[in-house]
Amino acid sequence: MERGTALVLGATGGIGGETASALLRRGWKVRALARDPAKAAAQWPAGTLRPEWVSGDAMDADSVIAAARGADLIVHAVNPPGYRNWETLVLPMLDSTVRAAEASGARIVLPGTVYNYGPDAFPDLVESAPQNPISRKGAIRVQMEQRLRDAAARGVRSLVVRAGDFFGPRAGNNWFAQGLVKPGKPISAIADPARRGVGHQWAYLPDVAETIAQLVERESALTVFDTFHMEGHWDADGTRMQAAIRRASGRPDLPVKRFPWWLVALASPFVPMFRELREMRYLWQKPVHLRNGRLVALLGSEPHTPLDAAVGATLEGLGCLEATRPHGKRQPA
Repeated sequence: MERGTALVLGATGGIGGETASALLRRGWKVRALARDPAKAAAQWPAGTLRPEWVSGDAMDADSVIAAARGADLIVHAVNPPGYRNWETLVLPMLDSTVRAAEASGARIVLPGTVYNYGPDAFPDLVESAPQNPISRKGAIRVQMEQRLRDAAARGVRSLVVRAGDFFGPRAGNNWFAQGLVKPGKPISAIADPARRGVGHQWAYLPDVAETIAQLVERESALTVFDTFHMEGHWDADGTRMQAAIRRASGRPDLPVKRFPWWLVALASPFVPMFRELREMRYLWQKPVHLRNGRLVALLGSEPHTPLDAAVGATLEGLGCLEATRPHGKRQPA
């Protein structure tokens, strides 16, 4: 059963790729925009349903408009790589998507973050919580959502699905893969960025993607501009994720080491990624807990992969799992 046509911007990334896959599994026709469609197609996971790759650039409104022709949905999951040039690229890319949605009549889906919120809204966050960010990325996120609200006044429909820190087998640009473990290497230690005893919220990307897919299939229940929060995996004291990594790696003795915030502070004037990480430190110093009451009221339940299964798949996808197991190398058949 074909449900409709979706255009995914950012399908080569973690959340974009997972959302494209979830929509394909549920019977959607999916187009994926890429500057190099042949390269993107070659990197798509083997043995899975595949999108139709089309050539274009999210910064070029005309190419996004052309790709979105006849689409019912535009998934805006594209971000500047490596935390670079957010100030100059993020809003123009969203403007391209809004123009494409105006032309096609499609609903926009924006994967959201907790960056919009400041400490005045912590610890429990509902969709109506005040948005007073204290970081540059947070301020840009607020502007993005305001652009969607402004577009809603012109009849452009949008949906924001907000979740905790991403992790998953396709996700590399996140705290799990850049902070807790090192992709492509045996796990020798787990880094801990949090203040001791502080809770943290995680979101497994396939669950986020499935949530998005289920929400957009309830179009009649959505408002013109709508937002939902996911629970994901709540780690109440910061130790659940560490324990899951130990179990998945087969290394119950893995040490936990403090994340080197001192090094991030020292290098942040020279390394853009470190500057952005430093700005996000406040999210590790106080508990930040998205509440999913609205989501559950609509869907009945939230898509939820057990933590051990999610962490195991993530470590395998990051190339960390087999090498960390004793005698973990596969033998020839």
